[in-house]
Amino acid sequence: MLLAHLADLHLGYRAYHRLAPGGINARERDVALAFRRVLERVIELKPELVLVAGDLFHTIRPSNATIADAFRQFSRLAAALPGTPIVVIAGNHDSPRAVETGSILRLLAEIPGVVAVDDHARSIVLEALGAAVLCLPHNALVADQAIALDPDPAATTNILMLHGTIGGDVARQKLRYVTEYGGVQVEASEIRPERWDYVALGHYHIATELAPNMWYPGSVERTSTNIWDEPGDKGFLTYDTASHRARFHAVETREVVDLPRFSAAGLTPSEIDGRIRELTDAIPGGVAGRMVRLVITDLPRELFRELDHRRIRELKAEALHFHLDARRPEVRRLVGYGAGQRRHTLDEEVREFIRRVWTPSSPEIQVERLVELADTYMGDAGDAGTGDALVDAGDSALPPEASPAPEDPIPPDGED
Repeated sequence: MLLAHLADLHLGYRAYHRLAPGGINARERDVALAFRRVLERVIELKPELVLVAGDLFHTIRPSNATIADAFRQFSRLAAALPGTPIVVIAGNHDSPRAVETGSILRLLAEIPGVVAVDDHARSIVLEALGAAVLCLPHNALVADQAIALDPDPAATTNILMLHGTIGGDVARQKLRYVTEYGGVQVEASEIRPERWDYVALGHYHIATELAPNMWYPGSVERTSTNIWDEPGDKGFLTYDTASHRARFHAVETREVVDLPRFSAAGLTPSEIDGRIRELTDAIPGGVAGRMVRLVITDLPRELFRELDHRRIRELKAEALHFHLDARRPEVRRLVGYGAGQRRHTLDEEVREFIRRVWTPSSPEIQVERLVELADTYMGDAGDAGTGDALVDAGDSALPPEASPAPEDPIPPDGED
């Protein structure tokens, strides 16, 4: 049996306040178009089963236009693949905490051929395929109840689908960093993939093999809190249960460029400006329409103020998103015997609190990454008066309050 495995679609995702033709958010349009490209490829491949492993929507309450477009696209998929079951589970992004709130995924279950599982663990028996899919949506994993992860002895093909973070030695080696918070951890020793024909995972945004028959397909576009940590192509997987072979299918997405970082130590403002120009000019086709980041370390505030901010503003206007990540030098505290200790700066106090006082609420939280973010935000606050913050709070084409709220943020079929 050939199955298609999708996950982390995040329909309705928005970022950067940049507008595409028609007044829609550019990144929301990117995600919608990537989803359509995925479905077009799935239809070409004609799988016998389609699995969507959570986070279909980016929020619990997506816009009406996002819901309508998702309904249209799944209806198109079901019509193009008659007789092919489409099984969807809810992820942490589209799972309401209150049961009475209800899940928008239930609307998709009104489409013939689509099964949506949003609350409790449930086994979906597909008699025509001789298969059973044990579905573990996010809320089933959050619930304080034991779930028997056992294949169906009456089924010829047994599939496990869940949305969460896999634990264990192999997962710790391969899941190099957190792309999404909020997922429930499930130990690989509880799953025991060798008992299943396939284990379809969702939540981690990078296509990753944890076992020959256990995969994260990754997200269809870059929608995590840190897109720079998502290298490689985006797309979906197919898996053949007869040959036991998985194949990744890449789809076109907006280009992301993470430029080589450099240190400003010992450089003059003009030398730093020259280095910025050299790196950005080396991008084939320039920064236009791309998402670009440049990290500059050891850059004090007073030196940052002397840079060519007119050129930086031009880069921000030309690119979809240009992130100049300027990081100040690390302050080293020197303490001498018999002498009064220097008073901590506010930046040092924040770092000390995060590293030594504060207790992370989740083992997934990366303390040093949080320190980096704190440094960035502190720099932003300190330089707000200069008109050129260290981070990209001001790089939008329109300020949030001036951005129109389009009636239909999803482009019509066929429009690119």
